[in-house]
Amino acid sequence: MLHTTGPLLTIDVGDRTVEETAVDDVLEEFIGGRGVGTALAHERIPFDADPFGPENRLFFTTGPMQVSNMSFTGRMNCTAVSPLTDGLVSSNAGGFMSRHFADTGYAAVEIVGQSDELVVLHVTDEGVAFEEVPDLEEATVPETVGYLESTHDIGADKTAIIGPAGENRVRFASVMTSEERAFGRGGLGAVLGSKNVKALAVEGDSRPETDIPATQTEIHREAATSDHIMKEQGTVAVMDLANEKNGLPSYYFSEQQFEGVEGINGSAVAEKKHKKGTCSACAFACKLPTRDEERGVETEGPEFEVAMAFGSNSGVDDIVDVMVSNGLCDDFGLDAISAGNTVAAYLAAEDEFGNRELIWDLLEKIAYREGIGDTLAEGVDRVHDDLGVENWSVKGMDFAAHEGRVLHGQGLSYAVANRGADHMYATFYSVEYPLVPKDEAVEPEGTLGKADILVERENLMALNDSGVVCKFSRDFMTPARYESLFGADYEDLLEVGDRVVTLERHFNNKRGFDRNQDRLPYDLPDFEAALSAYYDERGWNDDGTVPDETAGANAAPAAD
Repeated sequence: MLHTTGPLLTIDVGDRTVEETAVDDVLEEFIGGRGVGTALAHERIPFDADPFGPENRLFFTTGPMQVSNMSFTGRMNCTAVSPLTDGLVSSNAGGFMSRHFADTGYAAVEIVGQSDELVVLHVTDEGVAFEEVPDLEEATVPETVGYLESTHDIGADKTAIIGPAGENRVRFASVMTSEERAFGRGGLGAVLGSKNVKALAVEGDSRPETDIPATQTEIHREAATSDHIMKEQGTVAVMDLANEKNGLPSYYFSEQQFEGVEGINGSAVAEKKHKKGTCSACAFACKLPTRDEERGVETEGPEFEVAMAFGSNSGVDDIVDVMVSNGLCDDFGLDAISAGNTVAAYLAAEDEFGNRELIWDLLEKIAYREGIGDTLAEGVDRVHDDLGVENWSVKGMDFAAHEGRVLHGQGLSYAVANRGADHMYATFYSVEYPLVPKDEAVEPEGTLGKADILVERENLMALNDSGVVCKFSRDFMTPARYESLFGADYEDLLEVGDRVVTLERHFNNKRGFDRNQDRLPYDLPDFEAALSAYYDERGWNDDGTVPDETAGANAAPAAD
């Protein structure tokens, strides 16, 4: 089975020590990316670790596909205990960092401890340098990018950076790379901030030599020649359909259609797109560099989730206003989905939907934890009572845009996902929208009979995240192509994904998670029976816990 290669590099920022460890057995079992990050976290992070404590460990990982030239492989993974969900979370980002990371020769970089001074970590194939950077305290992401470029000639594509939100431990702070791409969900930027790490910079000339089958060329060619609508409108292309199907969260989830959708839909975004945007080696080029010359606004995006959070869910019907909000999140280092939903909760409480100036003011206050921003920086789950609004979250993570009240399999997926209300954990929405071939489509109504499909999709997404292969490759990747690229039977590859999901769940079980956390703020038909069917399909206990013997069989081999 194809897998990434190289040692684990452990950086203790408190002691200023560095250690290399052979993890070949882990790589062989878990491929790379999220799989390796999860296996190492399960082995090396105490089950009772404080997300902001020195004992929490943050792992950056790539997969074997990051040494290929194939489209859909410009991504990498980050894993740690989340300050937002209090469970183990993996988040991955696109952009251009992944191949520079592979150039260091390391399979994984682990950051542990807490530094007394704000530092930038310079990781190369020749070692690690600790640079104290007190002048970068509370610097924005662009300001930090500018410093690294002017002082070290290190471009944004070689960096992972936190903004003031991460330093101030905003629970949904992101880690930014390539300046505008985010390790977004779960607040991993706040974990770096708690360690007093402003940035990680990577470079080298030790990329592993790996033979990738010619299948990569076929996929790359098809990606380049496809006329997919995402090339023009990104993920916002689905917004009109979602609105038509009564599935567009609006006004802090109180409504499911938005009368101003034409102002923030795919066509509105496409009108502002001024050039192609992509990730490393990807010919699909689905990103959205946008610009409004009249107002002097330039950013990347928004994608569908952000257009929902800062658009329909906040009562805003102007795409340029959403672009401004998106850009502020990138600058401050905030997960734009959680930031938008949290702001929307405040707008609901204050009856201020559509107030763009208030939205922008709140984002700055959240990033610096000033005034009401200090409260909102805790996220929806922790502040909804204070605001007097409903708790639109699962396991502490607020909802993505794909509406589980309409797409019931997606709703079930939100409930059981180890990350919480996250649409990418299984992408179940993609088979419930009427956009897929009939032989792949799933009736959106009802939860029964979907457990086996949900398990397979979770396993496949975990495999993609371990590869690392972008989930928007779904129209191009087939079981045969997975087998060709990874040199293993498709079912065996899905077993890798199963082990990843199981280890995540077991880790969270040890932190107190069980069936009681697999809850939704709305009713779905036959929900309890569907939950039990899901657990049964996974081979877990009916209380949502993983038997210890099952977890032991799936755990990472001890590192050498």
